[in-house]
Amino acid sequence: MAEGHPPTLAQEELDNLTQDGTVDLSGKPVCRSKRGGWTAVSFIVVYEVFERMAYYGISSNLIIYLTKKLGEGTVKSANNVTNWVGTIWITPILGAYVADAHLGRYWTFVIASAIYLLGMLVLTLAVSLDGLRPPPCSDTNLENCKKASTLQLAIFYGALYTLAIGTGGTKPNISTIGADQFDDFDPKEKLQKLSFFNWWMFSIFFGTLFANTVLVYIQDNVGWTLGYGLPTLGLAISILIFLAGSRYYRHRMPTCSPFTRMAQVIVAAIRNWRLPIPSGPKELYELDLDEYVNNGKFKIDYTPTLRFLNKASVRTDSNSLWKLCTVTQVEETKQMVRMIPVLVVTFVPSCMISQINTLFVKQGTTLDRQIGSNFKIPPASLSSFVTISLLVCVVLYDQFFVPIARHWTKNPRGITLLQRMGIGLVLHIVIMTIASFTERWRLNVARKHGIVESGQQVPMTIFVLLPQFVLMGTADAFLEVAKIEFFYDQAPENMKSLGTSYAMTTLGIGNFLSSFLLSTVSHLTKRNGHRGWILNNLNASHLDYYYAFFAVLNVLNFMVFLIVARLYVYRVEVSNSIIVLKEELTRNVQSRLPN
Repeated sequence: MAEGHPPTLAQEELDNLTQDGTVDLSGKPVCRSKRGGWTAVSFIVVYEVFERMAYYGISSNLIIYLTKKLGEGTVKSANNVTNWVGTIWITPILGAYVADAHLGRYWTFVIASAIYLLGMLVLTLAVSLDGLRPPPCSDTNLENCKKASTLQLAIFYGALYTLAIGTGGTKPNISTIGADQFDDFDPKEKLQKLSFFNWWMFSIFFGTLFANTVLVYIQDNVGWTLGYGLPTLGLAISILIFLAGSRYYRHRMPTCSPFTRMAQVIVAAIRNWRLPIPSGPKELYELDLDEYVNNGKFKIDYTPTLRFLNKASVRTDSNSLWKLCTVTQVEETKQMVRMIPVLVVTFVPSCMISQINTLFVKQGTTLDRQIGSNFKIPPASLSSFVTISLLVCVVLYDQFFVPIARHWTKNPRGITLLQRMGIGLVLHIVIMTIASFTERWRLNVARKHGIVESGQQVPMTIFVLLPQFVLMGTADAFLEVAKIEFFYDQAPENMKSLGTSYAMTTLGIGNFLSSFLLSTVSHLTKRNGHRGWILNNLNASHLDYYYAFFAVLNVLNFMVFLIVARLYVYRVEVSNSIIVLKEELTRNVQSRLPN
């Protein structure tokens, strides 16, 4: 092209191609100006708002339905809730595998969302038709009420777990699809991506807020049919909106299974355990950079951590993928392994989160919920204060804290992701300490009015529980937002869905841990003739002891976290765009400083 002449349209489009390997559904490279960005994200966010409305419309009030409509006791109903929620958050591992190895994120999401909608439809029928639920019972003694039949339970729980399967394919992929709309190699889009997860959480919790206020009120005071029917309709509409935005999306093509690639590295390292590691990393097996560029993949440089796995890249006479792996493949495996200790230390706080929709709500049923002469607050609606607190904290964090912290740390995020998570862990210690003292106060009032054995309503306002709900939202603004961003950011480029599923897995295991602890503590505290800490009658229980136990557990977990955070090595960026971004932020800060 002659010097001084404007570039042709073809050349402009070539310059505008995304550099991160994203394509359209046909596999062709896409122009940055025509696909992705906030335009594409707007269609994706709409789905997440309605999906969260559907999920929390069920989970927030599920313990009330199980106790009042199906006649289950405190421990059984709480465990059924946490077991289901645990499954909801464990299945994303399977969804991430299918997306990364076979169907891609888009088609995995589309198929899974149809399964999700089917589960919602059957669940709505299960709470609506007289033949699919036990007859109403107003007796306070659950033993006198007719239990649900085997068929009724099978349909109800079958619908719940069908919904869980659908969630497995949607949760690890929807946020990842959203993040894929920003090009890591473009400094401007890299900057936008830094705020994406904050605003992603901000947007989806609008759906949560609606569920925890409007939907739980409808379920408690109007009927379960409308309470489940509205989110089902909203979910159907949001799926159509997501599909309508398909022509704006950037996609990543599926590669081989991330589990297979990781297994190859581990097996090769074991098979080569006797071989010495070369003194220089250039002597290890690696492909040329052009081969990665031509295939839209990322090359990762050698790191000295987890040295044993480097044996998988020691050159041998064999070309077997199970005996010789590239340095990039080894580094991908290292990145996923390095995150496991961080994953483990998030199990306990995830267990604390599960108390919001179980024991916290159950506490609310024992308190005075009357406002005025005609309105009663649904116990599950206090969860809305978790949402409100999170929304406020996310805005304050993104708009005020981060700019101030950038000035001192020169970190584009203000503070590191692990530091942000650590603040959330400290707040969990505070939350369970406050919850323990609040419950002790409630029990003292119950004893003072002689209503321990009768289990009558305690003459205290339900708003005494407000601090533990508000602080839980504050903790989420630090821990949960940082957690999903951490596992996405630190995962290799070809394993983003699997990385995102780590954030889901911790919530799943946390809920299963909650079921285990509740059952174990309930059983152990009933031994030797004792009444136990957790009974159907909360006025005769000792949830204050149980919450104090959680506070101690959080302290121990935080001590382990400090060690894990100190030893963690952040992955090397796949491009120099983060360096460019840091330089831009430094210049912006300096330009605002007085001379």
